[in-house]
Amino acid sequence: MQWSGTHRRIAVLAVLAAGGTVAALGTWLPETLSVPLPAPSAIEEALALSVHPAPAPGAYVREERYQRGDTLAAFLARLGIGEAHAARLARLPAMRQLRAGSTVDAEVSAEGAPLRLRFLVERDRLIEIAGDGETLRALDKPAPLETRIAMGSGVIRTSLFAATDAAGIPDSVAIQLADVFAGDIDFYRDLRQGDRFAVVYETQSLAGRPVRAGRVVAAEFVNQKRTYRAVRYGAGYYAPDGGNLRKAFLRAPLEFSRISSGFGRRVHPMFRTWSAHQGVDYAAPAGTRVRSVGDGVVEFAGERGGYGNVVVVRHRGSYTTVYAHLRGFAPGVKRGARLAQGDSVGFVGQTGWATGAHLHYEFRIAGVARNPRSIALPAGEPVPPAELEAFRGQAAPLLSRLELIAASPLALLE
Repeated sequence: MQWSGTHRRIAVLAVLAAGGTVAALGTWLPETLSVPLPAPSAIEEALALSVHPAPAPGAYVREERYQRGDTLAAFLARLGIGEAHAARLARLPAMRQLRAGSTVDAEVSAEGAPLRLRFLVERDRLIEIAGDGETLRALDKPAPLETRIAMGSGVIRTSLFAATDAAGIPDSVAIQLADVFAGDIDFYRDLRQGDRFAVVYETQSLAGRPVRAGRVVAAEFVNQKRTYRAVRYGAGYYAPDGGNLRKAFLRAPLEFSRISSGFGRRVHPMFRTWSAHQGVDYAAPAGTRVRSVGDGVVEFAGERGGYGNVVVVRHRGSYTTVYAHLRGFAPGVKRGARLAQGDSVGFVGQTGWATGAHLHYEFRIAGVARNPRSIALPAGEPVPPAELEAFRGQAAPLLSRLELIAASPLALLE
């Protein structure tokens, strides 16, 4: 017989009622067919079953973030936990580990009784609280975090942070990206509109929910048409040929700032006379962290005339760096203290001869001040020859990922 549109719709419903699919139906449904159809009552019964609402659950699951300023009672009420149950929960020592910013997922009965609560605490510990009638049991165990690989890319329009935000890349990854290429790029002064980047980094999740971003494992940055690539190997970052991206010295002692006075002759801002400026001044808000540009030993930390609070660090060979006008010193910074590259030496201030909050930074070789903006900086040690084969094997798939995403502004998640 010839099937009408109505007959075809009825046949589709029959297949669906029997557990089949429309796609499967399309593979065998001809224009004429002599197969008997199920009775309309059977079809109606199947449709009624498919749309009938599920019975009301005896419990529900809710996720809430413990906000700054929250009281525990108000937070538990937001989770739907009744007052009497909340009072019993509040007496558990495990609840004292809850901190602002923590996310709690809770299973709560229709009567407001807590059946299960879970939240992360410090040192990647997972607190699980289970309720059974009037009994509450708390368990503190290592969180089963899962490490995944995320990839993202972007284009600089105004700043690095604006570009990473637009690409959905966490700020912690942006900071690492700046650190990886800090020996080659000043991320305040050297960036240009149209510069682009690609980054491969780790993320950690718990039960499928992202917890935080981890380490950058590979990155590419194109700055003023010059391409830089980095692959993590061991504890450092290396170029594809095995060269060390970590220079013996960072280009700048501040992560993000602007130069307010360069190296060379200038009119002194206080005395209004021409004089030789032996360093570079970086304008930054008071309290901004100042970092040591290289490994070294503190030669002096204290007050010294127009420098105000100053730290002098002696590095390997004949290199010395000076950090002046500090508001204060970082903990442990005193004569003889050892510093690693990137360690804090102090905080931007306005001590000594200073008209505003800024850092005066000097780079000296054999006691002679040199322009840290233009001098060639020595590189770190490359991958040892005996490890080059292992390095190339680890770097190859990471470089392939960079090639995959470098031309795309989209962020991808594996």
